Amino acid sequence: MAANDNPPYNPRQDQRDGHGRYTRTIENAEHDAHAAELRAQGWTYKQIADELGIEKSGAIRAVRRAIRDACAAPGRDLIDLEVQRLEAMYDEVLDILQRDHPVVSHGRIVKDDAGAPLVDDEMKLKAVDRALRTRESFRKLLGLDAPSRVSVEAEQLGREIGRLLDSALGPDDDDADA
Repeated sequence: MAANDNPPYNPRQDQRDGHGRYTRTIENAEHDAHAAELRAQGWTYKQIADELGIEKSGAIRAVRRAIRDACAAPGRDLIDLEVQRLEAMYDEVLDILQRDHPVVSHGRIVKDDAGAPLVDDEMKLKAVDRALRTRESFRKLLGLDAPSRVSVEAEQLGREIGRLLDSALGPDDDDADA
């Protein structure tokens, strides 16, 4: 494709959502895919930029977006498959949780004084544990848990307090004997 066959790409023509942020359109995706095709043919980012009428940095971003888009669908398919597997496991755990499990000792069911089998709560507790672990896997897979953050300032403050306490209290008795 020769230069000037297409009008220059203008990212400012992108559509905006209701919050004023740019949204991805079919035209954006096609533009990015074209940039990636040119890159796959061995074009430099500068050549791609000239061809598309954009800056070199815009060509780089377009190729990166195309790569991200190409990986997104298979990634979603994999996540969907894992969700289905986790749902099947979770359903099985719920079935186990809802059943009564008798206490078994030396291969025989233990019964109470009235002759009724004693219920083994340990099996239910294990099923609850498995259910919780399965739900945790769901949360991790889908990114539902907020990442934990540790304040570097808090760590530094803790170390500083420790140093101050050490200097205020003086050396340990063991250190004084050495």
